[in-house]
Amino acid sequence: MAALAALIEPARTGLLVALAAVVIIVGAGYLIVMPQWRYRVHRWETTADAVYIASGWIWQEWHAAPMTRIQTVDTVRGPLQQLFRLAGVTVTTASAAGAITIQGLDRQVAADLALQLTEITQATPGDAT
Repeated sequence: MAALAALIEPARTGLLVALAAVVIIVGAGYLIVMPQWRYRVHRWETTADAVYIASGWIWQEWHAAPMTRIQTVDTVRGPLQQLFRLAGVTVTTASAAGAITIQGLDRQVAADLALQLTEITQATPGDAT
């Protein structure tokens, strides 16, 4: 839109220029605020008993997956993640809430985490219920 306003004479109307300015201001604000907000909110931790994950932008969620309920641990690497040597870890549990995912990990950290969780869940006896 900004390119249209700059290059095409009829597009230099006040409405189009104002709309382009709003888009640029909102986009810049998003690029400045959201990475800091995401860094402040998103957390994960593993213990011998459970995997804990806090996530969310506006609606924040906290999940705990007991080791006895973990069914599978997978690493996920899409094309963009591969480009930046990143990966995600998906922990599937026996829960109606579904799997929990830890995104944006270094590829080696994700592989180590998946191995660690697999070893812990194999060594943890299942629920007696």
